[in-house]
Amino acid sequence: MSSVPPELIPVVVAGALGRMGAEVIKAVHLASDCELVGAVDTTPGKEGVEVGEELGIGALDVALTSDIEACLCSVSQSFHRTGPGQGAVLVDFTHPSVVYEHTRAAFAYGVHPVIGTTGLSPDQLLDLSNFAEKASMGGAVIPNFSVGMVLLQQAAAAAASFYQHAELTELHHNRKADAPSGTCIKTAEMMEELGKSFNSPEVDEHESLTGSRGGLRASGLRLHSLRLPGLVAHQEVMFGAPGESYTLRHDTIDRSAYMPGVLLTVRKVRQLQGLVYGLERLI
Repeated sequence: MSSVPPELIPVVVAGALGRMGAEVIKAVHLASDCELVGAVDTTPGKEGVEVGEELGIGALDVALTSDIEACLCSVSQSFHRTGPGQGAVLVDFTHPSVVYEHTRAAFAYGVHPVIGTTGLSPDQLLDLSNFAEKASMGGAVIPNFSVGMVLLQQAAAAAASFYQHAELTELHHNRKADAPSGTCIKTAEMMEELGKSFNSPEVDEHESLTGSRGGLRASGLRLHSLRLPGLVAHQEVMFGAPGESYTLRHDTIDRSAYMPGVLLTVRKVRQLQGLVYGLERLI
């Protein structure tokens, strides 16, 4: 593995050939303060392929591997730098079924995880937070890297003070594995920080088709998920009151919208102590 000047941030990308992973590699390649040092992907037949050439951006001298632990071990040995602002960073956009193990492995090898994969359970997040504290390392779990989405979430949390009725809808491409999205759950959690209940029933509702009214949270908020080809990532929060409705909506048109947030997190994660959840904690 080639050496990286100490002023550059060594970055490993897991899910390197996925839609988000590919965008992250391009962004890291163009960033003046980052250097790609590892690329992990389990796509059959791609082991050992040069990732830059595979993505059409020119050779980066980084070969694809399907073995994330071996990659993290090698990176840890090559870029073992202790103290605030030191060490390598893992950016993970993989799958809910493996992201917990990837995050634990990153901490174990002394690599700071930046997790964009959603689907971690509350118990898993708590366990990872405890693991990060024991390792005296910083990490970040970011359900959505869009600054615009952070603004929507903050507006939704503020509006929740004034409305008793609200429902959330998230829309994604049909290759997204988890539902509802981590972003939608995070938005609901921010609205629930007031400790109030929403959507007091006014009739005895009956679903002729189970699930028609969406997922019901303990607070009374309902979350709805749509999956269709042609979509990227979209979210709507609708509030209702007698005589009016108030709607907040954010649309991601292209995945490049996430890259400023990804790079911001990569640059800040090595300064953190413990696990941070949500981009708003870093802005």
